[in-house]
This record gives sequence, C-alpha cells and structure tokens, in this order.
Amino acid sequence: MSEHMSEQNYSSAPGIKIGFLELAPGISRGNFYSFVYSAFSTIGLLTFISVATTLVLNTHLQIPTDQQGTISGQLVFVTEITQILLFAVVGVMADRIGRSQLLAIGMLVMGLSYVFYPFAESVSELTIYRILYAIGLGTATGMLATVTTDYPQEESRGKFVAFGGVFNGLGVIAVVAILGGLPEFLVQAGYDEVKASLYTHYTTFGCCVFSALVAWFGLKKGVPVKHEKQLPLSRLASSGLRAAKNPRIALAYAAAFVARGDLVILGTFSILWGATAAIDQGIDPSEAVSKGRMIFVIATSAALAWIPFMAMIMDRFNRVTTMILCMTLAALGYLFIGFVDNPLDLGSVWPFFVFLGVGQISAFLGAQTLIGQEAPALQRGAVVGVFNTAGAIGILVSSWFGGMLFDSIAPAAPFVLIGIMNGFVALFALIVRIKSPGLAVRRGTDPELN
Repeated sequence: MSEHMSEQNYSSAPGIKIGFLELAPGISRGNFYSFVYSAFSTIGLLTFISVATTLVLNTHLQIPTDQQGTISGQLVFVTEITQILLFAVVGVMADRIGRSQLLAIGMLVMGLSYVFYPFAESVSELTIYRILYAIGLGTATGMLATVTTDYPQEESRGKFVAFGGVFNGLGVIAVVAILGGLPEFLVQAGYDEVKASLYTHYTTFGCCVFSALVAWFGLKKGVPVKHEKQLPLSRLASSGLRAAKNPRIALAYAAAFVARGDLVILGTFSILWGATAAIDQGIDPSEAVSKGRMIFVIATSAALAWIPFMAMIMDRFNRVTTMILCMTLAALGYLFIGFVDNPLDLGSVWPFFVFLGVGQISAFLGAQTLIGQEAPALQRGAVVGVFNTAGAIGILVSSWFGGMLFDSIAPAAPFVLIGIMNGFVALFALIVRIKSPGLAVRRGTDPELN
C-alpha cells in the first residue's frame, strides 16, 4: 500500500482498477487474484471442520447422537478460547511481519489438524487436535480480514467486501458439497466408512497446502506503512481497545461478537442437526453427513445470491444505517429457525434456511465493511485483531450455551439464541445512528441525509 498513507481511511493516491473495484496503491493484479483465491479457499476449508467433526464423532468415536451437541459446542468453545489468546498477537504481528506469510502458515497448520483429526481415540485427544486447528484458523482468518481492509480504495470498500464474500460463499459451497460428499462417494466405490473418512481428511490437507502456497507467493509482501511510521508494539497492542472510544468501532466490535461467529455456528449446528436426525433414522454416518450438509448448502447458496444486493446498499448509504438493516435481517433469519421441526423435510423448510442465509451474510458483510471504514490505517492490524477477538468471544458464548441447548431443549435452540443476540446489536446500531452516524460513503454529502 502507499508509503505515505495517513491514518485517515480515504486516500487520493491512484491505484489500479479491476472491473468495478478500485484497488489501493501498490496492490497488483496478481495480489488481487491471489486474494480472490484466498477468500475462496480460507473460509471454505475452515468450514470443513463441521463435516470433519460429524464424521469423527460418528464413524471413529461412535458417540451417541444425544451427546454430540454438547461435545460439538465444547469443541467450538476450545477453538474460540485459543483464538481469543491468539487474535491480538496475530493482529500486532500483521503490522510488523506481513499478511501473506502469516496467512500461509495458518493454512498449513489448519491442514495438519485435519490430518490428525480422524486419528483421535477419545474426545480429549480430539480436543488437542482442535486446538491445533484453532491456531491455524485464527492466523489465517485474521490475515484474510486484514487483507480485505488493506486492498480496496474507500469508495469500493463495500463492493470489495461483498466481492470477497461471494468467493467466501463459493468456497464454502464447494468444500461442503465436494469434500462433504466425498465420504459417501468413497463408500459407494467400495471403501469402508473409516477409510472413506481418512481419505477425505487427507484430500482436505492437500487443499490447505496448495492454498498456503498461493498466499505465500501471491499476496503482497510486507506491511502497509514504512518501518519508521509504525507505532511501537505497546501502542499497537492497546490501540485496538482504545479505538472503541469511537462508537462506530464499538458497534463494529459488537456486531463482530455475533456476526463473525454466525458462519461457524451455522455450519456446526446445521450439519450436525441434519446428520443426527438422519442417523436417528438408521442411516449410515457417511450418508447422514451428506444429507445434513444440504441444509448448510441451501443457507450458503441463498447468502451468495444476496451478496450483490448488499453490496449496492453498503456503498450507497451510511454504513451505520446499513448495520441496522443487516442485524435486523440476521435476527429474524435466526429466530425463524425456531419454527423448524424436521430439517430433512427440505420441501417445506427450505424458505427458513434461505432467510437464515440472507441474515447471516448481511451481518457478516455489514460488520466487515464498517470496521474497514473506521479502522485507522496505522493501527489497522491491531483494530482488526480486536474485531476478530470480539467475534471469537461471541462464538465462545453461543457455542457453549448453544451446544447444551441443542441436546437439552431442541436442535433449533442455538439458532434462536443467536437471533436474540443479533436483535440486541440492531438496537445498539439504531442508537449509534442517532448519536454518532459518522461519514457518508460519498464524499461531500451530509451523513444525516443517508
């Protein structure tokens, strides 16, 4: 990026333009295309953990279905504890080492966790491998989020986030549809359930290695400012928290608390819900996972189709205003899942999961765009680190309680919990819009008019 970039988010320096996207100075076409692939692979491959966990619990450990919600929630809880400890460190390292190297390392570590995962002989051992996964996940997604804020010009930020979101969604669909269906394909080809699971995990590891190579060699090297312009480490580490004095950054952190974790919770409990319902009907684990993944594919496909509409909204209106819309859609989308009894009856319940996908992606894009607009350039890695930490804490809370609610009340209960959380953030966004609306997207306009 520009060596003379100020702490303001707007820059008059020229950058190349690719289609409708204006890139920040110093970002090449190769960097952009590497980002596109990283957006596709990073989010897609991290969601494979939902398929992997369902496979291991049923095929390798043979855990009763009435215990799997609690165990899955606890595994997500451990993942987020690890990320809470990691995100701030990764954010500071991003401003000192570089995005591409850290993203590549994160993908490689995530891949190794997938190799070890099916060899777990107990839930405790599985938890250790889940911690390794969390280290890779936190490093890779933290860098992807930082790159997403680095690469666009401000006028294209909403469209850029949405464009990246399209490839996030495509990656999720590809991984869940292809890798999620691989065990059933291998079983039908003559392999037993255990070998089918092992070969699926090995294939996923290979995908992670390839993604690491793309990130290492393709993304822009270095950091966004000159060494002498970087802040001291102590200031970088604390600047993310101090930035919350800006009410719009505080709102972004609050949105991250629920929105950044929506995809993980959606993937964890939707696939688990469908798979356990199928297993309770006497279906083999590989086929049950295949049936369970369809719920997630429907929601993710709807999210993908909705992204262009959100892109137009986010770059046209005040971004705090769009946060009200985004969090309201998310609240309704998750709350409506409470009306679903049988997730395998797709002919009647698919509209609920379509609305769920729309709400989930709206909250994610709204939060990402707002933090990208408000994060100061010199402390961007640290601010994004706190943003990601807020998301990790949100996942921690919702997964722990969601897992218990899944087993003790109903599989739909975790979704209702998240819907309530999104509703509170929507109210917070309304208050911020009234008291501190911030800049309009288009320069020279009154933010109150947007």
